[in-house]
Amino acid sequence: MTTPISKEQAEQLLKDIVQWQVGDDGKLIAKTFTLEDFQSAVVFVNQVAKISDDMNHHPDIFIHNYNNVTVSLTTHSAGGLSEDDFILASKIDEL
Repeated sequence: MTTPISKEQAEQLLKDIVQWQVGDDGKLIAKTFTLEDFQSAVVFVNQVAKISDDMNHHPDIFIHNYNNVTVSLTTHSAGGLSEDDFILASKIDEL
């Protein structure tokens, strides 16, 4: 079982990723991406799924308003955030 990082540690790690937000409870980070159209959103989701599977670290992904994708990351086994969440966020930002 992984120990979750503190909200303060999360705020520090946020400096390395762009526009991700820590949830009010400090247990997740999330970001909404706006894509060109619905098909682009689906392609993006599939790219996120591939990266996530490769890391064995799976986010919640929500397509909404036609071309917006919100990705939420948390480490369930830690009951909060871990460094893996920030690593995956960084990889997603590279897409």
